[in-house]
Amino acid sequence: MDGEISPEAVNDLLEDGDETLRVVDIRDASSFDRGHVPDSENVPFHELPQRVAEVADGDVDRIVTVCPHGKASVQAARLIGSYEDCADTTVESMAGGLEAWTRECAFELATDASADETDEANPSADGGRSTSTDDDSRTPDAPF
Repeated sequence: MDGEISPEAVNDLLEDGDETLRVVDIRDASSFDRGHVPDSENVPFHELPQRVAEVADGDVDRIVTVCPHGKASVQAARLIGSYEDCADTTVESMAGGLEAWTRECAFELATDASADETDEANPSADGGRSTSTDDDSRTPDAPF
């Protein structure tokens, strides 16, 4: 593992497209469907040991792992980085996870078409971000 990368830097890499970047979201499929970093792919953490060769396959210059808070993704990055075919690949964990992506950086999450419809019974659904400024203790409509 080569350390952590800020959400801002991940966003810049996605926008620049200068290098081959693979963003790997290690949450379960239903959490991924509710919201994820744009252009990321879902490889649930429990599947990663069996799929590490798939993740490292191809001309990938950089792999960034993503989780809810930036803790489990460190372990995922270490696992991927230990794979021998990743010797020339930069492998990093996104610092602060999706929480930092949405709250601190105010970046949008991409969603799958099936998860795009908001729950009409929950009028406060906001794509995973709380917009209330009155109550900082309110948690987001869990995209993670």
